[in-house]
Amino acid sequence: MRAPPALSASAPRNGSRDSVSGALRRSASSSSSTAAAAAEMSASSAFIDEKGGSASEPEYGHDPASGGIFSTDYKRHDDLKEMLDSNKDSLKLEAMKRIVAMIARGKNASDLFPAVVKNVACKNIEVKKLVYVYLVRYAEEQQDLALLSISTFQRGLKDPNQLIRASALRVLSSIRVTIIVPIMMLAIKEAASDMSPYVRKTAAHAIPKLHSLDPEQKDQLIEVIEKLLADKTTLVAGSVVMAFEEVCPDRIDLIHKNYRKLCNLLIDVEEWGQVVIINMLTRYARTQFLNPNINESLLEESSEKAFYASDDEEDEDKKAEAATLAKRKPYVMDPDHRLLLRNTKPLLQSRNAAVVMAVAQLYFHLAPKAEVGIIAKALVRLMRSHSEVQYVVLQNVATMTIKRRGMFEPYLKSFYIRSTDPTQIKILKLEVLTNLANETNISTILREFQTYIKSMDKDFVAASIQAIGRCATNIGEVRDTCLNGLVQLLSNRDELVVAESVVVIKKLLQMQPEQHSDIIKHMAKLIDNIQVPMARASILWLIGEYCEHVPKIAPDVLRNMAKTFTNEEDIVKLQIINLAAKLYLTNSKQTKLLTQYVLNLAKYDQNYDIRDRARFIRQLIVPTDKSGALSKYAKKLFLALKPAPVLQSTFKDRDHFQLGSLSHLLNAKAAGYQELPDWPESVPDPSVRNVEVIRLLERVTTLTSIPDWSKCTSRKDRKEKKTEKPFYSDSEGESGPTESADSESDSGSGSESASASDESGSGSESEESREETESEDEEEDEEKEKKRKKRLDKTKAKKPAEESAESEQSSGTEDRKRGRKAVKNQKSASESESESESSESEDESEEESEEESESDTDIRKKKTPISKQPPKQSKKESKKERQEMSLLDLDDFEPAPASAPVTPVNFLSSSLVSDLEGLSLTNNILAPTTIAPSGSIKMYELLHRITGEGLAVEYCFSRQPFSPDPNMVAVQIQFTNNTNSETKNLHIEEPRLQSGMRIREFTEIDVLAAGESVTVVMGIDFCDSTQAANFQLCTHTRKFFVSIQPPVGELMTPVFLTENDFKKEQGKLMGMNEISEKLMLGEKCVNEHVIVERVTATANLSRVPCGSEKECRFAGKTVSSGCLVLVTVPTKEGGAAQLTVNCEKMLIGTLLVKDIMQALSQ
Repeated sequence: MRAPPALSASAPRNGSRDSVSGALRRSASSSSSTAAAAAEMSASSAFIDEKGGSASEPEYGHDPASGGIFSTDYKRHDDLKEMLDSNKDSLKLEAMKRIVAMIARGKNASDLFPAVVKNVACKNIEVKKLVYVYLVRYAEEQQDLALLSISTFQRGLKDPNQLIRASALRVLSSIRVTIIVPIMMLAIKEAASDMSPYVRKTAAHAIPKLHSLDPEQKDQLIEVIEKLLADKTTLVAGSVVMAFEEVCPDRIDLIHKNYRKLCNLLIDVEEWGQVVIINMLTRYARTQFLNPNINESLLEESSEKAFYASDDEEDEDKKAEAATLAKRKPYVMDPDHRLLLRNTKPLLQSRNAAVVMAVAQLYFHLAPKAEVGIIAKALVRLMRSHSEVQYVVLQNVATMTIKRRGMFEPYLKSFYIRSTDPTQIKILKLEVLTNLANETNISTILREFQTYIKSMDKDFVAASIQAIGRCATNIGEVRDTCLNGLVQLLSNRDELVVAESVVVIKKLLQMQPEQHSDIIKHMAKLIDNIQVPMARASILWLIGEYCEHVPKIAPDVLRNMAKTFTNEEDIVKLQIINLAAKLYLTNSKQTKLLTQYVLNLAKYDQNYDIRDRARFIRQLIVPTDKSGALSKYAKKLFLALKPAPVLQSTFKDRDHFQLGSLSHLLNAKAAGYQELPDWPESVPDPSVRNVEVIRLLERVTTLTSIPDWSKCTSRKDRKEKKTEKPFYSDSEGESGPTESADSESDSGSGSESASASDESGSGSESEESREETESEDEEEDEEKEKKRKKRLDKTKAKKPAEESAESEQSSGTEDRKRGRKAVKNQKSASESESESESSESEDESEEESEEESESDTDIRKKKTPISKQPPKQSKKESKKERQEMSLLDLDDFEPAPASAPVTPVNFLSSSLVSDLEGLSLTNNILAPTTIAPSGSIKMYELLHRITGEGLAVEYCFSRQPFSPDPNMVAVQIQFTNNTNSETKNLHIEEPRLQSGMRIREFTEIDVLAAGESVTVVMGIDFCDSTQAANFQLCTHTRKFFVSIQPPVGELMTPVFLTENDFKKEQGKLMGMNEISEKLMLGEKCVNEHVIVERVTATANLSRVPCGSEKECRFAGKTVSSGCLVLVTVPTKEGGAAQLTVNCEKMLIGTLLVKDIMQALSQ
């Protein structure tokens, strides 16, 4: 039910000034009464006299705070009082409009309280509404006068007009006097049973007020809250949950019975109610459901064992793994958990930023990892909002990116900084960009940072330089590039840029100082030009710490600093003293006198910190008779190896606060904040959410039929209502043994749960329609059983694949028709559903019936040979359907016998494996043509025969185009069965890929006979990174965790360029895109032919023609993005050479240089 319209005659208390003055002008023009006109004139003349100015001037004297505080004008508002005492309702209405307008403009009208409160008993409904608006505002201030009219307020609670009843209750709850607590309690109890949802909503608002006035009433108030929680109207839901959160947030038992109803009402509640309910349900779900990501860590541990285990430990590991797998049950999502996720998902499209943020935090805290990604798009949409909203959203995104970086990687460009952004937004976006940086996107991020350094905003520039430092710390491959870039910034004209660069360089150099003595020397030369104290101090610390690397420069720097010691800032003076002490300990011959001079200067310094430091150091490093035992260890104290600083995000530890809360924003616990509970260890009883519903339905059993989901679940009943099963098991099918729930699966799983819960919410289904749907369900079951038997007969008779495909299609269409019929019956039965909801459930149930029929039909879909390469998506669906089948029908599931095995092409005995080079291993039209590895192509082990229990798997990168998708790297996989029995159903499951990576699986191998080998080709899009593609290699009995990690050279494909084209492209890829290294060629690299052979073996590049004999050029492009990779190797006399790689992707360039250098130097 919609909220009643706002009070029509009254201006809102916090309304705009313009609207109120407009109302006044309209009312003044419409008033024909001479008395009203006279009153108006007298009022305005009073204002003019008070102000002593013209009528056009503002009315300052009206307000005591405006300077008229010392005037002795006791006749203020006399005209309004006369109008209120009048017998005419029109005058009273005019007076009340003016008074409410004064309140809206922030003027004090409290002295009119006695005159206004008399009119609370006025018969005119418009006057009464405005009187209540006034009283709500001033009842707390004028409590004694308000108490005099309490009987009138009590009469107002019986008024036939719902707005008057609600206003009377609001005024009553605004009188903060403990003596009327019993009256308020009675009024709230009555209002909670009121026919009008608006009055019940007001009762819910009054509950926290009464609780704060008298906490002893808590038990009675909880009874009222329990009653209101059972309310079925959307108007009340948000307000009562707010009261629940204020009064008794720990009484989770009150929510059990109303959980499903709240989930289903959520979409229709007003926006602020949605925010409150979502936050409450987040806490509720954390106490009632298991962690959907509980199996993540266990899977990772077992995969590491399987991959790294040695031969000796293999048997023990297998036994231990089997034991843990036996103990660990596959995670099955509670249907109520799924209901919450499904019903909140549409709210991500809400126009209210707070609602979107609430849903985002719910998904982040409750959803399986595979489904959390859907919130990223919604949060990125909020980035187009006002800067205040952006600030809150970015704070939360920054926290999310630390734990779930892959979520926001596709939206990287949305976090690029605009010149119009405020500084705090810029710094938060920098934080997010830094958190998102990885090997694949670092080159683009660093390019962005380069432009930010040119900004005029000094704080932003400093933050950008710090961000470059953090990127260099986190991604070792670009550390040198970042260091070189920061060293170039040292010659910047802007002193702040130079100073910040010095501070960041100092932190980076601590990681590997011995390699960068040149940079330390360069910084030592800059010390005369840099004036920022922090930067000078950083340079001095670096020189002192690594004085052994610059033994000639360090004493000279100390000499120069001793000259200017007295003029330096305190932080610099302390570092000069430290530098002197370290040089005295390492090079006392040159620096003994200098150190004494500096210590003498410090001895008489104005700052006591510096005097104390000098006195302490003198005793420590200059041994005297009085010096204690510590002086022996001076060198160890000063020159101890210091750990490199850890540059980490300021948002690292914020995730212990609930996202979207004020505490998270402030990074400190705010008043009223409730901690997010930990997940329970064992499954709480899910039946608690059904109990109260049955009791409620028993009361009205004469009017309605009992919804299916609340019936007893005997075996007979389960068979009768088989169509409802997906409500309980869709999430099981989706989330599977691990978190393999796709976000797409929501659409397919929605119908039954939505319809079931809607039926529970509105018990308006007639007996006849329910019997009809049940009888239809039984017929459907019988038909399905017959079809299943027919299909089993067909598979036993080894029918060809085309027939099986046709039968699948026909059964799918028949099931679809039946699904539509069932939905129509449901639609006619449940009258309380809105049109939009029913149409949604119809679409969803169509998808559900399709999936169900397919899962029945295609239990072993991959086995049947088809004439085309099946697309990736359909494979995923069929796997998902297979899981659903196994989890849905646990009661009466008969495993279908395996269909006729396809004879694998070219089975070869293991003795012939060594002679396979140069042969094509299969002419199977299902897979792309496989290329037999030539002698130069290296084979890698994917699964050792011991780990694989007799199944050995090797792979190689065939360097041939992968025909189904040219952006994928072709990986050739060879299976060898070393056991005495057949291995069946070889296929891939659950690929775990980094963001952006894709995989195209090979067709399932039905049977691999004992001692035989077979080769297949699969495609992997590594997204131009060397990160591994992890997946499960499955047989009919076991699953093995395996990973394929590509060498950087295999991520490329050859490109044929002319010499001129090569030079032209190389000219475009200079600066940070060029990496050059000197090397000594190995003994065997005697001629050009060997160099070409080594380079092309390392990387999949083609030779570029070159005029010079002493230079070799190669060109290629990355398979995924098509970025050019140019390699030049000019040789010199004496076996020296220079290797240059030009590539837009800096990380690929860096890794390629390492690999080629290693190949050429051997």
